[in-house]
Amino acid sequence: MADLKSILKQYWGHDDFRPGQEEIIVSVLSGQDTLAILPTGGGKSVCFQVPALAQEGVCLVVSPLVALMKDQVENLRKRGISAAALHAGQPERERDLILDNCVFGGVKFLYVSPERLKTELFLERVKRMKVNLLAVDEAHCISQWGYDFRPPYLEIASLRELLPQVPVLALTASVTEAVKADIQEKLRFSQPKVVQQSFARKNLSYSVLPTEDKEGRLREILQKMNGTAIVYARNRRRTEELAQWLQKQGIKATAYHAGLPHQTRAAAQTDWIMDRVRVIVATNAFGMGIDKPDVRLVVHLDLPDSLEAYYQEAGRAGRDGRYSYATVLLGPEDAGLLLRKTAEAYPPVETLKRVYQALANFYQLAIGSGAFQSFDFDLSEFSRTYQLSPLEVHFALKLLEGEGVLQMNEGFYAPSKVNFLLGNTQLYEFQLMNETLEPLLKGLLRLYGGEMFRDFVKISEAGLAKHLGVPEATVRQQLQHLHQRKVLVYEPQHDGPQVQFTAPRYDAASLPVDQKRLNLFRDRALEKAQAVADYMQNGKQCRTHQILAFFGETADKPCRICDYCLAQKKKKKLDENKLHMEARVLRYLKEFPLHPKSIAIHFSSSEQELLGDLLQEMLESGLVAYTPEGNLTKKK
Repeated sequence: MADLKSILKQYWGHDDFRPGQEEIIVSVLSGQDTLAILPTGGGKSVCFQVPALAQEGVCLVVSPLVALMKDQVENLRKRGISAAALHAGQPERERDLILDNCVFGGVKFLYVSPERLKTELFLERVKRMKVNLLAVDEAHCISQWGYDFRPPYLEIASLRELLPQVPVLALTASVTEAVKADIQEKLRFSQPKVVQQSFARKNLSYSVLPTEDKEGRLREILQKMNGTAIVYARNRRRTEELAQWLQKQGIKATAYHAGLPHQTRAAAQTDWIMDRVRVIVATNAFGMGIDKPDVRLVVHLDLPDSLEAYYQEAGRAGRDGRYSYATVLLGPEDAGLLLRKTAEAYPPVETLKRVYQALANFYQLAIGSGAFQSFDFDLSEFSRTYQLSPLEVHFALKLLEGEGVLQMNEGFYAPSKVNFLLGNTQLYEFQLMNETLEPLLKGLLRLYGGEMFRDFVKISEAGLAKHLGVPEATVRQQLQHLHQRKVLVYEPQHDGPQVQFTAPRYDAASLPVDQKRLNLFRDRALEKAQAVADYMQNGKQCRTHQILAFFGETADKPCRICDYCLAQKKKKKLDENKLHMEARVLRYLKEFPLHPKSIAIHFSSSEQELLGDLLQEMLESGLVAYTPEGNLTKKK
């Protein structure tokens, strides 16, 4: 087994592990099933990547988000580590090649969406793989008590039957005690083992600022503070409008949400990471997997759905350990609005069946067909075609995803890819017989190499067109022609939401949706929303204490840096100042009565602002009294 710190140094450039990481890694390497709970920015991925690199074989990583998988795969490849991902939207041949490479040792990390775990193609190949670790990222998704339940995560338990000697590492950033127990039970831990770092963030100041002018207060905060910021807004239109408004105020800002084209999203993210813009205004689609340690401020303009989600989003500030702020701008109607929207997010079963039937009609799927097929999805076009409310469709799709009958990938992007079906000799013979296609085939080989015979390789139609001196449309047309003639597999770029049927299409009337179960989920969601409302409206307790209590943790001392603690500190200082001023007033009145104006001249201008209230308090408490002449005298 390789030395752990040398692996960390070789691939990540760090000399030491962060708190908790080494304990988790040692536990996994000893064969122990482990639940790792590290706060956002605590370095969860290193906890499975280092032990996997220290052993022979492939590490299976179950992850719920396609974008997150793609980011992690790209990051590993940049470090010289072989990695691949299986997810919706890939052609069967690409999945087949990836699985072959895992069986024969060409891949070190295989990221898998939970929906892939039950496919026959995956199950047959995984039996032949040398798997050294099963990592379950965002493990709260396995629990019905969690804030983002995904039924396909339950398939992990059956996967363990095929990998009886392989330890499981479940990772998450924010879970309650109930979810902790549920994760270990659902993943069939051999014995309980939890490694948890405190949920307290000593450098993060939480605050809730009531306001009726959110934009004005946001501008004021940004003008007073330095450093990069994330501003979270609930809907896409709001992110774009607010980013434009901030630009007009002289604050460099950009918008990010899943509905933007891939190039726009990527440019916004890059500009922000490289500090070309200071503020990124985003929906909650932004942030997961983003490694920017120097975020000084996270602002929520709208309330998140749960305290778990808030903790994760707020925790993207101050990952470098420096003093940072997590601020909520709370409008007078926000708490009630959150509760109403939460209730509206659970339409009746009949609505779910109507939307499901419309989807089947939209994609012309017969009953029993369509399993694991992916389709581009345009919410506006779909809603307009079937005269449905876009919001109603959105909520119905979320619930159908929760029931495990389909999967939505918002803002899914995949670049164009090519894989040759013919071998070298066959391809040469084809070129001789098809002179018009020869330049394109030679151009592909010259620009992208022989890797295309073994795997899918990303290509740029624009780059090929420039190289060949022909229009881009000609390149696309010829690639489609070669695809149809089975010379190669051409996967054009996908950019936008996709929907995938994760089970054969049901007759909508017999769709396996349980109204009682939906009601239970709605009630739990309302409980979580109420916990958010309670936190936001409770200004009489340390914010960190409130968050820790929610996650079942206690703290001996207040954080000293949240809005409540700072107000208490200010009040204490004010009280001390008043006591000092009170003693001075009594000393001045010791000899003879004085008019309040004569007393005031003994105090600084800042002290005079407090003096009026202080004298009133001294009158009410009986320390001083007025004489008939209007002077103050010390009472004996």
